[in-house]
Amino acid sequence: MQALNTLRWICSSRCYQNANGFGKYIVNILPSSSNAVLNAELTLHNKYITGNRGLCNTTSQLLGRFNANQAVYTNQSRTFSTVLDKCWKCECSIQVVPVFFCPACKVIQAPDDHATYFDIMDCDKAFALDTQKLQRRYLYLQRSLHPDNFSQKTQKEQEYSETQSALVSKAYRTLLKPLSRGIYMLELGGVPVEEGTDIGADQQFLLDIMEINERLEETQSKEEVDNIGFSVEDQLQGLTEKINASFLKGDVSSAKLLIGQMKYFVNIREKVKEKLSEMLV
Repeated sequence: MQALNTLRWICSSRCYQNANGFGKYIVNILPSSSNAVLNAELTLHNKYITGNRGLCNTTSQLLGRFNANQAVYTNQSRTFSTVLDKCWKCECSIQVVPVFFCPACKVIQAPDDHATYFDIMDCDKAFALDTQKLQRRYLYLQRSLHPDNFSQKTQKEQEYSETQSALVSKAYRTLLKPLSRGIYMLELGGVPVEEGTDIGADQQFLLDIMEINERLEETQSKEEVDNIGFSVEDQLQGLTEKINASFLKGDVSSAKLLIGQMKYFVNIREKVKEKLSEMLV
């Protein structure tokens, strides 16, 4: 009951005016048993928000940030929205997210604004993913949604096929690689990673990166280039494990810092590939 009363309070406009960064404080002061109730209530309330655009923007924004920061990083089963929508052709009610085809008339639908890439690819909202399962899901959806299947259909169906297929491809590419997956998870939590920044990297780390780049640029030895490549892969593996641990703990600041470091090593890995290609010419 305390958790539910707290939720009702934070949903009030008066609370919103004084609630910057207050979501984490609320979770911290509640007992663990109340946290579970509060997270469940927030999930249900967030579903209500996504299905009712008339709800005030301030409440939507507050709960959107709160729910994302507290729940999106845990290795939990997916929660599908109960947003009530209708098929554009037969007007049958549709209550699942994501939706690709009407369950009644089987006609392709428009992309769902409420679906995340994790929903689309049928994955848990977690940093550690089964990439083979991800690939199987991608191939299945692309076979189902490919525009060639709709060449004899209506113009609307052809357009929906193209947009759905493109969205699936983007979701797959984003979730396939640890770096883009981590950046996307931060964005879902309202923590975007800006381009061209060191994301809080310390001085020693930047000096180490500079040294590796200089070694790679100056060497003419394939063996040394290979060694640099092996070392970078080890670093990336270690960072992947640390980032996963940070997300599981809900430590967004640590995850962002580690993802920033990963960006540097991914960049070096690409340079290693380029260097090896040049040596083969």
